[in-house]
Amino acid sequence: MADWEIRPASAADVEAVAELRAVVLRADLERLGRYDARRVRQRLRDGFEPRHTWVIEVGGLFAGCVALRPDADGRCHWLEHFYLAPELQGAGIGSGVLGELLERCDRGGIAVVRLNVLRGSPARRLYARHGFTVETGDHEDPVDVFMAREAPGRPRPGQPVRPSP
Repeated sequence: MADWEIRPASAADVEAVAELRAVVLRADLERLGRYDARRVRQRLRDGFEPRHTWVIEVGGLFAGCVALRPDADGRCHWLEHFYLAPELQGAGIGSGVLGELLERCDRGGIAVVRLNVLRGSPARRLYARHGFTVETGDHEDPVDVFMAREAPGRPRPGQPVRPSP
């Protein structure tokens, strides 16, 4: 795995992130009949929140980004805008970044982390390896698959709570 680090994002990072998003999502969005070069960049610009975003750097250079945004009531966080330069994918960087963020969530008492991934995206396998499962019910649409990961040790709904020894 290449050496990587994450740093807090700033407003100045928005264009690099928007461009990377367009590159990374293009094949999946084209497959789904949803690619629009302007829209894919503008949606990122419209939703970019530097205070919840980290830039991934490899060798001191921009390599990707990831956001972890608390929901309105603070009970869960949304993993968003997780993009890594195509030439760096498959080298363990994404897995390392995701593992570190999930550890931070666990230490911080974040009960649930949610995300959505484009249908058919290979990124879904990464999320599954890190404990995310597909949510069912009202959380489905024709483009996205919604997934969630509960903090380890938390009982699932309907499971009895066992006392600690």
